Amino acid sequence: MLISLRSDHKEHLQLLTSQPIQVVVDFCKLAVDFLQNGPNLKRYTTAAQKLDVEVEVIQNCIYGLINLLLLSCKHKLSEADFRDSVLTLGFSQEQQAILTKFYESKQNDVHQLNQTSINEPHYDDLKWRFEVQQVTPLITMELKLKTEKDGAETENEKILLQTDPNNLLHVANELEKALVESRSRHSRKIQRALKN
Repeated sequence: MLISLRSDHKEHLQLLTSQPIQVVVDFCKLAVDFLQNGPNLKRYTTAAQKLDVEVEVIQNCIYGLINLLLLSCKHKLSEADFRDSVLTLGFSQEQQAILTKFYESKQNDVHQLNQTSINEPHYDDLKWRFEVQQVTPLITMELKLKTEKDGAETENEKILLQTDPNNLLHVANELEKALVESRSRHSRKIQRALKN
């Protein structure tokens, strides 16, 4: 089975097809570093200067490599199918050998990542009231969290919080910033990659 990539994905990988073997090895290392530690703009800038391209081209190429890895793991490609899929993208035999080693070395890590389920508490309910004590207004909140384990809900956990309006406004602003960041292009790419 050969995997079929979108045209923009193929474009992102196109940079590597014309590069020497060592550059392909370096990009595989950058992709591994991204999987372990997230993006490293300093290293991307250095690579962009060496290859005389924009930093965004380097980032897209790394995203392309990671997407290739994730899609191949999702479809559980054999070594031969992965090799053939890479060759159809325009890579040489030598480049394909490097990418195949990259796929084989990270295959188990990706499968384990997909099987890991995170059971963090999530929002269930919030009750609040407004209090004034000695001209210092306080807002009391009861935050209810519930945790799911093996698809079944466990007991709710209640946490009592108390704060002043200024602090609450600050927390609300920080949460709004986090929400905006979660909708960023980079966050969406990571979320899509993890879902695939």
